[in-house]
Amino acid sequence: MARILVTEKIADGGLDALRAAGHEVDEQLGLSPDDLLTAIKGAEALIVRSATQVTAEVVDAGTDLVIVGRAGLGVDNIDVDAATTRGVMVANAPGTNSLSTAEHAVALLLSLARNVPQAAAALKAGRWEKSKWEGIEVHGKTLGIVGLGRIGTLVAQRAHAFGMRIVAWDPWVTADRARQLNIELRELNELAAEADFVTIHLVKMPQYVGIVGEDFFNHAKSGIRIVNDARGGLVDEVALAAALADGRVAGAALDVFDNEPCTDSPLFAFDNVVATPHLGASTLEAQDKAGVVVAEQVVLALAGQFVPFAVNVAASEASETVQPFLPLAERLGAIFAGLCGAVPKTLEVECQGQLADYDTRILSLSVLKGLLGKMTEEPVSYVNAPQLAEERGIELRETKTTTAQDYVNLVVVRGMGHSVGGTLTGQRAEPRIVLLDDHVVEVPPAEHMLVVRNDDRPGMIGQVTSALGRASVNISDLHLGRSKVGEVALQVLALDQPAPPDVLDQLRAADGISSVAAISS
Repeated sequence: MARILVTEKIADGGLDALRAAGHEVDEQLGLSPDDLLTAIKGAEALIVRSATQVTAEVVDAGTDLVIVGRAGLGVDNIDVDAATTRGVMVANAPGTNSLSTAEHAVALLLSLARNVPQAAAALKAGRWEKSKWEGIEVHGKTLGIVGLGRIGTLVAQRAHAFGMRIVAWDPWVTADRARQLNIELRELNELAAEADFVTIHLVKMPQYVGIVGEDFFNHAKSGIRIVNDARGGLVDEVALAAALADGRVAGAALDVFDNEPCTDSPLFAFDNVVATPHLGASTLEAQDKAGVVVAEQVVLALAGQFVPFAVNVAASEASETVQPFLPLAERLGAIFAGLCGAVPKTLEVECQGQLADYDTRILSLSVLKGLLGKMTEEPVSYVNAPQLAEERGIELRETKTTTAQDYVNLVVVRGMGHSVGGTLTGQRAEPRIVLLDDHVVEVPPAEHMLVVRNDDRPGMIGQVTSALGRASVNISDLHLGRSKVGEVALQVLALDQPAPPDVLDQLRAADGISSVAAISS
């Protein structure tokens, strides 16, 4: 029997499952940070939602901890690195709110089509406004889905039942997968031009912020209607207000906002805007499922069994030599995703040097985890990464060689004509990117990077740095990559913030520049 500390309210079904497995459930809700440090002592499992901050200090104080379970999706409130270092598993409850979120998107779409909230409010205020709130049918209309992951797919299935035609934009979904779903893939501006309704289902990453904005509306079909219950910031609220005002957009339904809680917005002044206070996952069923699922993960972990939704790897599962390379391998996967910008059919992961003497399969999983984490809003773990890769048609090839020129150890990822390699250097084992598209570089991985391939001629570096400078984007590091014949044809820049989309477009259109890849990892 183990003691399980529960610091936030979860479903009774989850608590019952823990007790049925013979464990002691210690519910202590609303603990202060200091009280948590005391309560965690002697607990073998900790279950939280989003309010409890599981810091490195908490992990260190929980000397008996086997697992931290999050009754929900995000683990931002848990120091996963600290838990991994201590060999403590972290598990979440992914997918438990996907259905609720998808249903809410459909509810918003129908409310937008039939003006349900506006008509209801008028009637309750004593006004019979039958003719004012005439709506439109969704049957026969085209729905554009921006982001075709788990939730986007659920929305598509329901829209098909209404007789809607579906087009979608998602650079990480293959044409074969889309055909299986009876969905036509489009470029983003093509989707805007065809769609009568648009729903957004993307994870919030720098490259997706404002993705539905002024440029989207300029290409959009007249009278388009926008639905967003994914993340605030994906829709440019200023641009949306302008498009509503001049009639380019016929209506919008929003569940999420740039800043929350949001009780005052210029968008609320429009009669054709439907707004809800971030209710996408707020259903009794979603909350119950999260509690039950996380309880199941905790029971499995305490029994020493396979834990499907583990988001990290216990320290004991990787050798002391391989373990320090796990964060680097995941970062390489994320950088590779930025270089490719699409799903690679074949992903090659090569481990060179001393690493070749060890079991390096966990490094390949780390690469997949970093790669897939940039492709989908679905949570990616070491456990589900192979399945997600298979669903997207990615073939993983792993090779090892004890020979590594210039480095003791080297991890290289290749595919779609791109390559990225990294190693750990110095006594502190600091990560370095040393290979990019077969050009030799030496750059620490940064959160925001820009990779520019250009002609070998004077002025190219200044052209890039000047464009960034005019946009007030600070360059923290700049390295030039040399090809095997010594030509300077690659610029790798570390940035303090993402480069704006218009700057990227400007650089891509510049004479002498053949490609620009913006990478956030």
